[in-house]
Amino acid sequence: MNAFAAALDTLFADPNLGETALWQAGGIGPGVPVRVIRRRPDAVVEFGASRALMATVLLDLRRTEAAAIDEGDLVVIGTETFKIIGTPSSDPMGLVLTCEAVKV
Repeated sequence: MNAFAAALDTLFADPNLGETALWQAGGIGPGVPVRVIRRRPDAVVEFGASRALMATVLLDLRRTEAAAIDEGDLVVIGTETFKIIGTPSSDPMGLVLTCEAVKV
């Protein structure tokens, strides 16, 4: 493990940042326990002179826990369920996957 991976493990383990969740590949099954960091609870989208508030969230997951996460998968955090709505993107070091999701 390198220093960057160790630092990420510390961030994901921090109860002020990380949360325990269940990742359900394809939205089925009991799920795999993972740690996630939620970011950007809502997005403001502009349509000409109008603005709309979209209830989206970005979820960061460690690649070591959810390397195969994909569009259509579910992430359950407590009583909230989120559906991954796009292809996850990776950080430059390939340690963290960022997934755009919506609450279902």
